[in-house]
Amino acid sequence: MESKDKELGGLKFVNRENTEQAPFLKKYIGLCLIILLIAMIYVARLWQLQVLQGKSYRLESENNYIRVEQIAAPRGMIFDRNGVLVVENRPAFDLAIMREDISDLDGTVRELARLCNRDPDEFFSIIKANQATASFLPLRLVSDLDRDSLARIEAQRIRLPGVMIQLEPKRKYKWNGEAAHLIGYLSEITESELKSEKYSGYYPGEDIGKVGIEGVFEMYLHGIRGEQEIEVDATGRSVQLLEENPPVAGHNLFLTLDMDLQKIAESLLEGKTGAIVAVDPTDGAILAFASSPTFDQEKFIRGLTRDEWLALSKDPTHPLLNRVSGAAYPPGSTYKPFVALAALQEGAIAATTTFNCPGYFHFADRIYHCWKKLGHGTIAVERAIIQSCDVFFYQTGLKLGVDRLAQYVTMFGLGERTGIGLPGEIPGLVPTSRWKKLATGIPWQKGETISISIGQGFDLATPLQMAMGYAAIGNSGKLWQPYVVKRIEGGSENEMEEIKPKLGRKIPIDQRWFDLVKKALSDVVESPSGTGHLIRDPAVPIAGKTGTAQVVNVAQGVNGKLLERLTKTRDHAWFVGYAPASDPKICVAAIVEHGGHGASAAAPLVRKVILAYLKNTEKSAGQ
Repeated sequence: MESKDKELGGLKFVNRENTEQAPFLKKYIGLCLIILLIAMIYVARLWQLQVLQGKSYRLESENNYIRVEQIAAPRGMIFDRNGVLVVENRPAFDLAIMREDISDLDGTVRELARLCNRDPDEFFSIIKANQATASFLPLRLVSDLDRDSLARIEAQRIRLPGVMIQLEPKRKYKWNGEAAHLIGYLSEITESELKSEKYSGYYPGEDIGKVGIEGVFEMYLHGIRGEQEIEVDATGRSVQLLEENPPVAGHNLFLTLDMDLQKIAESLLEGKTGAIVAVDPTDGAILAFASSPTFDQEKFIRGLTRDEWLALSKDPTHPLLNRVSGAAYPPGSTYKPFVALAALQEGAIAATTTFNCPGYFHFADRIYHCWKKLGHGTIAVERAIIQSCDVFFYQTGLKLGVDRLAQYVTMFGLGERTGIGLPGEIPGLVPTSRWKKLATGIPWQKGETISISIGQGFDLATPLQMAMGYAAIGNSGKLWQPYVVKRIEGGSENEMEEIKPKLGRKIPIDQRWFDLVKKALSDVVESPSGTGHLIRDPAVPIAGKTGTAQVVNVAQGVNGKLLERLTKTRDHAWFVGYAPASDPKICVAAIVEHGGHGASAAAPLVRKVILAYLKNTEKSAGQ
C-alpha cells in the first residue's frame, strides 16, 4: 500500500482527514434521525388531535362558552264548567347554581344564604340531597325569590360565577284555599320520584302535582319543556341567545265544578268542620266539593318550611284531610231509605207493614231507644221515613238480616270507592257477618243488626258516597260514577278530549218502591211532621233526609247535654237531599262534625246550596 504521508525538511506529516470524518458523520446522521423521529411523533400527534379527535375537542371547546338551558313549560290552566278561570300561571324567579362552574362552592353558598337572609344549612342540605344529580345541571336553591333578595343577588352576580336566576311560570290559585282538596297543589319533585318511570324526562327542582286534580292529571297539565342555546361569559352570565326551541304549554282542563256554587258551599262551612258535596243526578258530574277547614295552596308553591309543615300536619282540625271522599262517618238516619228499599224489594216488609213504637225497643235484655222518647205509635214505612222512627227500622233490620241489607246498600255505592279517581278516597264500611268474623274472630250478633239498621254501629260512609246514593234514589236506580273533569283541551282543535259520563250500574229495585221512598223523602221536607220541614221552600220542592250520627254511646244516667259541653261528644249532623223532588237536577250531602241535629245544623246548608244552583241555572237558561 502506498503511503500518503509526506516528509518535509526532515518532518513527517500525517493526513487525519479521513480518520476524523467518519465518526463525525455517524453522529450527524444519528442526530438527524432523532430530530426526524421527534418531528414524526409531533405530526402524528397533531393528526390524532386534529383529525381523529378534532370533532370532540371542538365540541368541548364550544361548550366552554355555549350553554344549553331548559325552558319550563307553562302548566295547563284550569277552568270551571262555565269557563271561569280557576287556576293560572304567574312569572317567578328561582335561584339556582351550576356546581361545575363554581370553584368555591362553600363560600358561594354562604354568600347566597346571606343575600337571601337564609340559613346556609338549608342550602347545604339541598345540595346534599341532590348529590346524585349531575353537576352540569342547574340545582334550585330557592323557589320564587322575593324582590329584595333578587335585587341583592343581581347586584353581586359578576363575582358569583355559576349562580343563575331562572324565570319559571308558577301556579296561581285565583281563589286560594277554595276547592283546595279537589284541585290539590304542586310541590317540588323528590329524588325518588325522579327515579320513577312515571316522571321520566323531568328535571330536579320541577314542581309537580301532588294530590287532587293537579296530581291525577299531571301528564296533561305538565307540558313539554323547551331548550335554548345561550352564549355565556366566564362568569356564566348570558351574552346572547343563539338558538331556541320553545316549550309546549300543558293542556287546559275544564271542570264540572260550578265555582259560584263552590264559593257558596265554602262560605256556609266557614268556622265549621265538615263537608258539602253537590252532584248532578243525571250524569254524576261534581258541582261543588267543599271540605272544611281548608288550607293555603300557595304555601306549597312557595315551599313550606319544616316548622310550617309540622304545624300543618299536627293541626288538630286536620286541614289537609279531604272530608268529602277521604273521611267516613256513621251515616245515622240518612241510612234508613236504603234499609227501606232493601226490605221492600226483598219482601221483608210491605208498604202496609206496621210496627208499634212506644219510644223504645226491647231485645235480648237490652233496651234500644227511639230518638222520640214518647214514641211514634203504630207506624208504617212511609211515615217511619218522614218522622225518622228508629224503632220501626230496628225491627225492619232484624227481619232483613245483616247480609241481605249489605247486599242492597252496596248496590247504592256504599262500602266501595265511587271511582272519582282522586287519591286518598276511602271505601267506608258496610258490615257483613263474614266481615266481622274475619276482622274480629267473633260471630255477628243480632243486636248489631239493630244498630246498623239506623246507620250506627259499624256503618261508615263518605259524604260523596251518600250524595251518589241519594242521586240514585232520586233518578230511580241509576248509580253514576262521579267525575270532575268534563273536557281536556290542547293547543289545537285536534287536541280536545270530552269526558263522557259513566253509568256504574242500574239498581234492580222495582219502580213502585222507588216511588214510595221518594214520596217519603219529599214529605220529610213538605210535611209539617217531617224532620226536615224547617227547610221547606214554597218555590222549590226539596226531598231529603236528616241524620244525627252518634259520636259516643252515652251510658244510662249520664247527662248527655252536659257531657257534650264538657267534651267533644256532640253528634255529627247530616242532611242529604235533592231537588226538584219530582225531577232532580242537583243532589247535595252535608255533614257538620259535632253539629248536633241534622235538621238544624246540616239541612239549612243543603237548602241554600240547592236554591243557589237552581236559581243560577234558571237565569242561565233564560239568557
